[in-house]
Amino acid sequence: MKKSLFFAATALSLLVSAGCGDAESSGASEDDTITIAWYPNESGSELEKAREGIGDLVEEATGKTVEHETTTDYIVAIESIVNGNADIAYMGAQGYIEAHDKNENVVPLAVSSGESGTLDDAMYNSWLSVKDGNEGPYEDGDGYSIDNIVDKKFSFVSNSSTSGFKVPSSDIVTHFSEKEEYSDLTQDDLLEGGEFFSEVLFGGSHQGSAVNLLTDKADVAAFCDVCVENYVENVEGEENSIGAVYQVSEDAADPFQSLSGEKFKLISVTPVLNAPFVMNEETLSEDTQSELVEAFTSDETANNEEVFVPEDTDEGLFYKTDNERFLEVEDDWFEPIRELSN
Repeated sequence: MKKSLFFAATALSLLVSAGCGDAESSGASEDDTITIAWYPNESGSELEKAREGIGDLVEEATGKTVEHETTTDYIVAIESIVNGNADIAYMGAQGYIEAHDKNENVVPLAVSSGESGTLDDAMYNSWLSVKDGNEGPYEDGDGYSIDNIVDKKFSFVSNSSTSGFKVPSSDIVTHFSEKEEYSDLTQDDLLEGGEFFSEVLFGGSHQGSAVNLLTDKADVAAFCDVCVENYVENVEGEENSIGAVYQVSEDAADPFQSLSGEKFKLISVTPVLNAPFVMNEETLSEDTQSELVEAFTSDETANNEEVFVPEDTDEGLFYKTDNERFLEVEDDWFEPIRELSN
């Protein structure tokens, strides 16, 4: 018994001396590899170069090796950062909120600014689109209305998507709840066919939702501008304006490869907060966290063409048109998206 107590005490002493007994230390088990998780939207082969640009940034800042975890499901990426299987993730505001709710150690790392280089215009756009030529039921004078989306086949992206579900579903509920017939409508009513829509599909990615529309599986689809901009071109009307028409480019990569020339029209456009990179404070030391924030938000990164690619290329996640850069943000910056569920 005395020998057991001796060995136990010795083991405890060694643990404390190694720093394992320091309750305030974070990332104590940090290894030499940093894993970055990516949503399905950013997991395609056509964005491999863009992912590698971010990976090189992380490796140079920390001296660690980066591994990329590409996914085919939003939930996989969210659970990966929550459970510590990934150290960093790039996700929409809604995905971050869900991850933070599950593990408060998942915090924002950085978010891309708008053209001004500030958070004032750090936004992209959530679209509701119909196939070009099928816009008749949604015309309203010189504009468009979503009044007639009831009983249509509708495609969302994922119920964890900010611009592919949370924002458009909130807009739909807000619009229709003013009508007595739909005064009790909730976002949950939009998840399955029969309640409000005749059928509800989930594309799994913004690209997938757009394909649902263009292949006539859906009458109306929600997806965002930045997630399809590498595959389509504006051919009519002002970009990101209601009534604008976009066409799939001739050299578009999968999943648009067989849809060249197909067109869709915007019937609703809503600004959305830019997507953040987030990190898990449990798996990264405080020093590494500081190195990452400093590297992401540096002038050097803002001028790195492997990260903020020239606007005339089509292989980027982030484009340099003016003063774009990464900025540090706090959790409360995402409060407007949280409020959409209240």
